Amino acid sequence: MAKAVVITGLGAISGLGMGAGELWKAVREGRSGIRPLGSEVEGTRIISGAVLQDFDPTQHFPADDIPLLDRYSQFALLAAREAIQDAGLEPGDPAISAAAAIIGTGCGGKQTDEETYAHLYRDGQKRAHPLTIPKGMPSAAATSVSRHLGIRGPVFSVASACASGAHAIIQARLMIQAGLVDVALVGATDTPFTYGLLKAWEALRVVSRDTCRPFSADRTGMVLAEGAGMLVLESLQHARKRNARIYAELAGCGMSSDAGHITRPDVAGIALAISRAIADAGMQTGEIAYINAHGTGTPANDPAETRAIRQVFGAHADRLAVSSTKSVHGHALGASSALELVITTLAMQEGLAPPTLNFTAPGEGCDLDYVPNNARSMPIRAALSNSFAFGGLNAVIALRSPGD
Repeated sequence: MAKAVVITGLGAISGLGMGAGELWKAVREGRSGIRPLGSEVEGTRIISGAVLQDFDPTQHFPADDIPLLDRYSQFALLAAREAIQDAGLEPGDPAISAAAAIIGTGCGGKQTDEETYAHLYRDGQKRAHPLTIPKGMPSAAATSVSRHLGIRGPVFSVASACASGAHAIIQARLMIQAGLVDVALVGATDTPFTYGLLKAWEALRVVSRDTCRPFSADRTGMVLAEGAGMLVLESLQHARKRNARIYAELAGCGMSSDAGHITRPDVAGIALAISRAIADAGMQTGEIAYINAHGTGTPANDPAETRAIRQVFGAHADRLAVSSTKSVHGHALGASSALELVITTLAMQEGLAPPTLNFTAPGEGCDLDYVPNNARSMPIRAALSNSFAFGGLNAVIALRSPGD
């Protein structure tokens, strides 16, 4: 029988503020971090997003460290510190020294890249900064977390677009079950607000003109965000041995690839990942009470995800609470799936289904209970968190309350 893997620590940075507590408070209150933007999006047609306000890295990092830390690495490190502390651990503990750190990202150090290109092409400079590569490489966040927290176990990055965080979390679960490590720090980070990246998203024509309205008839697309979500995973045996608080069991995971269109979601591929997660957890569909949907607010995603849920759950689909918290924290690309698992974990602990904000009227093909606009008190003993990425890369995580 595979080892049980549990969640013992949570950390988050988002447009709602510093810490998982600020993120969850906004979810509970039905308050969105999406706002009109100014200089961050100047020169683009993108007008809104979820950006962490008034962030000063000098308040969190020594001056000598900042030249090596892209904003996406800074966010990863701050969320990682919180998750470790929340788990009752600290750098230097044997459990941390031997742990794994698997950090997903959809973009990597884009701010470093953009600053370098501006320096060379716009300003006509002849040389790049000597730390450009180690600061901006896709694995820089994982490296920074390892270096600052003293993690000496397996450390690497996962890049699978908007499923990066979920894939990183699933990989860590498999490593714990295989006996390679007892503890893993996992999650994802992204900070996509650079001119070049915003222009690229603008060209794709999937970004909303105002705000994120998942599953609504008048939805106009996704809203970009930045952030990082981190979790501490442990084998159940290790967590019990040190009397750790256990939030939830990471009971199952399901992965699939559509092997089809590069941007259009595929109902069969989504349904396969959902079914695999439930089967891996040894659950019945009727046990699931809540699904944190991928729910981007795009015309293509929302009905496809709805159809897949109905295909898997049948009549029980009408008894599910299904919400998209991207209406709260925006779409932080690779980091979204990690932020959403943090939220799903807290939803189970508190017995509160997060709302889908900005909901007006259901869109065509969107006929589930999307917990419109206000959080709902309800027992949640088992839940799913859905993540689907460009390229048809699907990842679903099943959580179970501890002791069930």
